[in-house]
Amino acid sequence: MFQAGDVREWLGHDVVDTDGHKVGTLESIYVDTSTDQPSFATVTVGLPTRHRLVFVPLTDATVGPGYLKVRYLKSQVKAAPSIDTDGELPASDEAGIFAHYNLVYAQGASGERRLARR
Repeated sequence: MFQAGDVREWLGHDVVDTDGHKVGTLESIYVDTSTDQPSFATVTVGLPTRHRLVFVPLTDATVGPGYLKVRYLKSQVKAAPSIDTDGELPASDEAGIFAHYNLVYAQGASGERRLARR
């Protein structure tokens, strides 16, 4: 797994799926609040006049020359929960993001958020 600092170097680069198809552009990183490790990325997708940010897990993601490769298909990533390009992720929407990728979701021990933007 790469470190949070390493991932930040890839902001603005292409995000590709398991087949190498471009999904969009890496916009930001969300860390797991319990470990402070990169957990999800937001990817800019959509038409030039209607961009949105979709969430994709960084588990098993790899970096290559000029791209970040995720282990999910383009169609699944593009269908993921999204926010506006200037929006924020509401705490109430976190569980839906995890569910979209069939990942287990649990809030922190004191009910705190699981994801934080870095």
